[in-house]
Amino acid sequence: MAEPLFASADLAARPLRADEVPALQALFNANPFYFRTVNGRDALPDEAQQEFDERPPPHLSWRAQRVLGLFDAAGQLQGTAVITEDLGTPGCCHLGLLWLVDALHGRGVGQRWHAAYEDWARRQGALWLRLGVVQANTRATRFWTQLGYQRLRVREGVDTGGRVNTRWAMLKPLDKASIEDYLTRVPRDRPGSTLP
Repeated sequence: MAEPLFASADLAARPLRADEVPALQALFNANPFYFRTVNGRDALPDEAQQEFDERPPPHLSWRAQRVLGLFDAAGQLQGTAVITEDLGTPGCCHLGLLWLVDALHGRGVGQRWHAAYEDWARRQGALWLRLGVVQANTRATRFWTQLGYQRLRVREGVDTGGRVNTRWAMLKPLDKASIEDYLTRVPRDRPGSTLP
């Protein structure tokens, strides 16, 4: 078994193996909150495989992508995260998905996991943490805002796989990095941008 990349008090994050994708699919099926909120439907039969296989769009530069399994102390899969390093510019660590089983919501597990993720990203040289969030997912927008992320670009009419949504790009500068420096490097994330 691979060593975790990092761990919080609750969850260890390590690369998800291809043979673990069916276990993630079973969790997706049993925990519909996210999929109903974002897509207006339950998880598709191949939802976990799609997450495992998906890569950033070809017009964006990136260095490495990691699809992680999030495991509790007993070794049970409790969620997943997708991290893309240097997305759009060196130093930008993009969290494409953070998904936890419904029973862990509202218990501080996500905040503790994020603190461990942020420490790990700093050690990798990250200057900014970036993510996208669907505006209709008000629990998520509140969660990310409380963790220090700031809304940048707002894109309307984004098909998220079952529903057309408004999606926010959010950014958290680390240490002495600035949002303005990021936006100079990645103008597509400027509020009002129409770049792809």
